Amino acid sequence: MSRDMKSDSVFKALSAPIRREILDELKDHPRTTGDLCARFPELDRCTVMQHLKVLEGADLVLVRREGRERWNHLNPLPIKAIHDRWIGAYAARAVDMLDRMKRDLEG
Repeated sequence: MSRDMKSDSVFKALSAPIRREILDELKDHPRTTGDLCARFPELDRCTVMQHLKVLEGADLVLVRREGRERWNHLNPLPIKAIHDRWIGAYAARAVDMLDRMKRDLEG
């Protein structure tokens, strides 16, 4: 998969608020699918599984099976790649611009 296609799948996965909430739940430690279903009582199990499938397809969630349990782990590397490519460069430029503006106003 090309880098642009991979970025597209990550952006698509992150576009849904519920999927961002699922990632927030996985931020500190992995959770079973049953645990995630319990944390989102407004969604049925099938819907949670569909969201997890999108996150897994974007490589944002890694799955490990232990017996009958499915453990979902956050994979932060795709988010870091987007940060490095898109956010970091723009943020650095914005900070430089603010620094120049400050110097111009002070001097």
